[in-house]
Amino acid sequence: MKAWEFARNMLETAEPVVRSEEEQTWDASAPMHALDFVTSLFWKSNVPGSGAPECLMAAALQSLENKGYVVGDYEEQLHRGIAALASGDMETLYKVDRALRAQMRAARPDPAHRSQRTERFASWEALDAATAWPADRVVDVKAPDFASRIEAGWMAQLVGAAVGTALEGYTAANLARVFGPITSYPRPPNTYNDDITFELAFLEAFSRAGYAVTSTDIAAEWTALIPMGWSAEAIALANIRRGVEPPYTGIEDNPFDEWIGAQMRGVICGMVAPGRAREAARLAWLDGQVSHTSNGILGEVFNAVLAARAFGGGDMRSLVETTVALMPAASEYGMVVRNALAACKTSDDWQSAWARCDADLIEYNWIHAYPNAAAQIIALWFGGDDFDRTLAIIGGIGHDVDCNAAQILCVLAIAQGSASIGAKWREPIGTQIVTYMRRPAEIGFAELVDQTVQATIRAVDQASR
Repeated sequence: MKAWEFARNMLETAEPVVRSEEEQTWDASAPMHALDFVTSLFWKSNVPGSGAPECLMAAALQSLENKGYVVGDYEEQLHRGIAALASGDMETLYKVDRALRAQMRAARPDPAHRSQRTERFASWEALDAATAWPADRVVDVKAPDFASRIEAGWMAQLVGAAVGTALEGYTAANLARVFGPITSYPRPPNTYNDDITFELAFLEAFSRAGYAVTSTDIAAEWTALIPMGWSAEAIALANIRRGVEPPYTGIEDNPFDEWIGAQMRGVICGMVAPGRAREAARLAWLDGQVSHTSNGILGEVFNAVLAARAFGGGDMRSLVETTVALMPAASEYGMVVRNALAACKTSDDWQSAWARCDADLIEYNWIHAYPNAAAQIIALWFGGDDFDRTLAIIGGIGHDVDCNAAQILCVLAIAQGSASIGAKWREPIGTQIVTYMRRPAEIGFAELVDQTVQATIRAVDQASR
């Protein structure tokens, strides 16, 4: 049936009725309150888990300037909008919000800016051609050891995310003052966070398509299963729902395209491509470009490659050093991770290394990929292959702790095995994972592990035919 036929049929079968006066009234109060809430949230919010403050409007302007875009004078308008929200003047807030968004859309890159002078990869093919990937390591995905490592990886993610949600959005100094060393859960843990949400959506797409999965497949799962996102993911979801296709879902109207949102979901790509750095990186690029571009995607590639290579075991320092070397040196992301590694090698402790990186990256938001990539490297370097020590460091550093802890602890646990995770971390997590997704709203931990293992086995079998 053509669209015009459907519309004509509706018209011809509609029976007129007389409406009461009340039924004819347009009640705009609910939509207006909903719109006010969403707009206000962009200007002032607190992280659900930790209560840390954030202003996405300021962060959007910050992020564009980080990338070398000329935004123009905005300070007066920014302060005007903040004041309007504080006084409840929504009319002024909407006018300022519109003006600043128009200003950001008009921003153009400055070719002379240090960020714009670095290599910005626009496609997987370009990154692939520029990278000397290591040879694949054969991993028997049907062996019990593989399932055991997948179990360890997922459990470590849940632990790291649960610890981190109570700590994110604060500085190392303030966390040390309030919490001291992180040696236990800061509060009773739960699994309700966005750190695995997008990985579960990827897993759904991968379970169907295997290594033939596309960015469009992943985007379809996002819109079907995930009701909301934050920063880059929120914008990508809105673009997807308007019919925009990847990679433009991560490009259009997205100042947060180099934030941590892709980096926080990289390890799943390594888990389903064990021992295969290049394939893990390719999957990460496909997933990353749904919501991010360039350096933002490299963050996901970095974590995916770490996870894939962790199936070979070994110490974390060697894994970090050789994986950093794979990141293109001419890219800004490659420079950031190399600087972080250099800080580790020339510092006596993690506090000193982090102080140097934090000072170097002071202009970046705490949710940006760069400072959090540095935090990951520092925690893995000084963690001594020990789960508790690594968690204490990544928790003590601050910034986007849940995203960082979930990723690097997964890598460590894959390499070291389930025995690396103590009962004090494992037992409070329980056996059920609760999410904010349409599906799975709740899933058994064992079921998630089995889904990951079986999806990988099917994909490997299909690829070998």
